[in-house]
Amino acid sequence: MSSEEEAPQTSSSPSSSCSPSSPPTLHFIGKKKDIVGARRVTKLVNGCREVLVLYHQGQLHAMDMRCYHSGGALQEGDIEEFNGRLCIVCPWHKYKITLVEGEGLYQAVENPTVRPMRTQWRSKGVKQRIHKVTEINGDVYVTLNDSREHIESDVYQTEKYRTIKVQPQLKSKRL
Repeated sequence: MSSEEEAPQTSSSPSSSCSPSSPPTLHFIGKKKDIVGARRVTKLVNGCREVLVLYHQGQLHAMDMRCYHSGGALQEGDIEEFNGRLCIVCPWHKYKITLVEGEGLYQAVENPTVRPMRTQWRSKGVKQRIHKVTEINGDVYVTLNDSREHIESDVYQTEKYRTIKVQPQLKSKRL
């Protein structure tokens, strides 16, 4: 999270472009105190990108709201640490995504022929688009990541996927 004391250049107009060629713009998300209280806030930014802003251990983070793997709603995911890295765990299929880089993590077996098997956490590379969070005078803004490189979470930034609802919790059967 960065903090600046200058007047922000903001935009929340749905007609503004989401193309990588537009200049970086600060998009107002909300008051920091409200985000801290809620812990997680989702917002449609620029009319085209669903962003999750979350507060964890004194830091604000922003990323695409839907998991890169299958579009799971990350605002319902747990935050856990894997090999010293904070991750959000997708509630649908338990994919682990680092909060800072957007990397997908997986547990790999070092040598499958050696018993007992030893595992280690490895990166699949950047899979989730991470956005920059800025706080100015108690207001929180996001600058969309304008990298031209395709990131897998981009697939879920269409109207089709904005209508997906969080999968309901399975209810246990009464005996």
